[in-house]
Amino acid sequence: MVNNMRVEVAYALPEKQKIISLDVEEGCTVREAVRLSNIHHEFTDIDIETVKLGIFGKAVRKPEEQTLKEGERVELYRELKVDPKQARANRAAKAAKG
Repeated sequence: MVNNMRVEVAYALPEKQKIISLDVEEGCTVREAVRLSNIHHEFTDIDIETVKLGIFGKAVRKPEEQTLKEGERVELYRELKVDPKQARANRAAKAAKG
């Protein structure tokens, strides 16, 4: 007998966010859940085969191998436009001037 479990797949842009709940079979990998969610139909700029993934804010190194547990949320991560260290340095420099 195959057991199903409920998981979520989430992606966010500044102007649009989406969380998709779905039932998957036990043993479903992180990457498989993203494929099954069809989130790429909503966000056509995502390459679901290469996008960086995480679970509840922690990066997953091997999403093709790591299996999910009941209730976990898979998150798709966008590429950063500016390195966070550089962004902080820019803000500090701006504050010092102003």
